[in-house]
Amino acid sequence: SGSALQVALRSLVPGMLDCLDYSVSRCTREAQAHEVLPAELFDSAPLLPNPHERCPGMEQHIRMVHGTTTLAFKYQGGVVVAVDSRASAGAYIASQTVKKVIEINPFLLGTMAGGAADCSFWERYLGMRCRMFELNQKKRISVGAASKILSNITHSYKGYGLSMGTMICGWDETGPQLYYVDSDGDRLHHHIFSVGSGSTFAYGVLDTGYRFDLTKDEALSLAQRSIFAATYRDAYSGGTVRVYHIDEQGWKRMSETDSMELFYKFKDEKKK
Repeated sequence: SGSALQVALRSLVPGMLDCLDYSVSRCTREAQAHEVLPAELFDSAPLLPNPHERCPGMEQHIRMVHGTTTLAFKYQGGVVVAVDSRASAGAYIASQTVKKVIEINPFLLGTMAGGAADCSFWERYLGMRCRMFELNQKKRISVGAASKILSNITHSYKGYGLSMGTMICGWDETGPQLYYVDSDGDRLHHHIFSVGSGSTFAYGVLDTGYRFDLTKDEALSLAQRSIFAATYRDAYSGGTVRVYHIDEQGWKRMSETDSMELFYKFKDEKKK
């Protein structure tokens, strides 16, 4: 009979037919079963230990230490920009292939130091603002105006946790220009900057070899050697050394060299 078949099926596969039971009695049984569950299981708080109680010094554990090395300087032939490519989160090397030069437009470059997301987002947003200026004013925006736009943005978000230390480099009607803008809204105009955890090592090489009347090859070599010095001494800098050059024709990527290749190159030069 049908009832005997159902009993046999239930014994073979428990619960198989229950999933097809849409009767009121089944819903009542399930509702009564839920009522006996402890109320704490439905609490909104997750069933996880509170890190403030279980992890002493938790604030220090999750604080990410930013590390990088970027530099730029003006000389008689234009502006040279050089960066490394390592992204770090504390002692953890997150990436060795980060592109830390953001190409805002054919005559403007921005560098990335601090939080990668903050720098990338706001400098790309700056690219949009510069393009809107060109469409509205029918001329290319100046480097000073572009840096002022970014400075106004970061100042309006001061205290909100942005982490940015960028350089806006380019060529406009007045010639080569270089500005530093950070997440506090500071904006500085100078002929030479280095930003990041390895900047002290880069400055040591820059101060030794820099002069305004450098040739183009000397300027590119100085920038490359300065970033390499930082990658050699600073644990938070490394990867590929990228060098850009900006003149009246716009920016151009000049070289991308692995820091280990540079190590052996400069080591061989010392032997000669």
